[in-house]
Amino acid sequence: MNSDYWLYESIKDIRFEDVYDLGKELGKGGTSVVHECNRIGSSEKWAAKVIQKKVDKRIVTAEIGILLSVSHENIIRLKEVFETPNHFFMVLELVTGGELFDRIVSRGSYNEKDASQCIRQLLDGLRYLHERGIIHRDLKPENLLYEDEREEAKLKIADFGLSKIADSDVHTRSVCGTPGYCAPEVLLRRGCGTAMDMWSVGVIAFILLGGYEPFYADNDSDMYRRILRAQYTFDQRWWSGISKNARDLIERLLVLDADARLTAGQALRHPWVGGLAAREDSLAEAQNKLREFNARRRLRAATDALLATRHFILAGMQRSQATQHQQEQQKPQSTAGAEMSSAAAEPAFTSIY
Repeated sequence: MNSDYWLYESIKDIRFEDVYDLGKELGKGGTSVVHECNRIGSSEKWAAKVIQKKVDKRIVTAEIGILLSVSHENIIRLKEVFETPNHFFMVLELVTGGELFDRIVSRGSYNEKDASQCIRQLLDGLRYLHERGIIHRDLKPENLLYEDEREEAKLKIADFGLSKIADSDVHTRSVCGTPGYCAPEVLLRRGCGTAMDMWSVGVIAFILLGGYEPFYADNDSDMYRRILRAQYTFDQRWWSGISKNARDLIERLLVLDADARLTAGQALRHPWVGGLAAREDSLAEAQNKLREFNARRRLRAATDALLATRHFILAGMQRSQATQHQQEQQKPQSTAGAEMSSAAAEPAFTSIY
């Protein structure tokens, strides 16, 4: 395969724009932009994620490779991928229902049963992945999206950029994911298996029910210390109305010993996840706290995106300056220089700054 192309499975002999019409922009990141699109001659809508090849090759090929290999109602579907020497065009299932936490805070009413349904769908998707040896490694609210705005819409797991196929003998040791949702073994760079995703499920369930992060601290160092000790509390101001079954699920997920954590299959059999032990009393206070948490999270995400964009712009400028400097060094000598003696005609290279 030509070195300009990164993915064996991608479509290279047909141009994306010859097959799809690109519509309105849906979102933008440092190296990618997402548009609505539809196949030419069809009204069926998809999402086109256009990725510049300025990212880590391993990350983008991991996401594409895994999405092409899976098919489940709770996982974003990747239809096909077009590739050029400079870009990927990922044709993805178009989801329009918004992020998990956005959906929760916009509801008129909210209770444990609603939260248990969210966790059940997340666990359904995870069980499918884990049975195939796939670790997501970056579960967080931003990566959990609803397919549309219907009440019965499916929750979908998205963003597999950090995912890894879990080998039966060798587990990944690289630090990854988003700090507040990371398992202790990830921070310690110990062998990490599918249990790391289950810790993240515990964090998400905690926030859904309490409206705040279990390991919140004023700085990252303190937060890491709390994670490494599994140091969290069910503050009675917010948890007095939460069922013992809901707390029990969280306590079985936020466990330091990865081997002792519930698997996705085991968690699906928990009575709270099944809905039978989930209360139907209103969680209005938790919903209000979740609204505050969600606003702070969105502000942080916007700031991070701005910094990432600035980083890539500066990196591009530096590459451009280095290339220009190299080209100037390689220009042919002047006529006057050509008349110099062979000894004096040696090119004088300046230092690269």
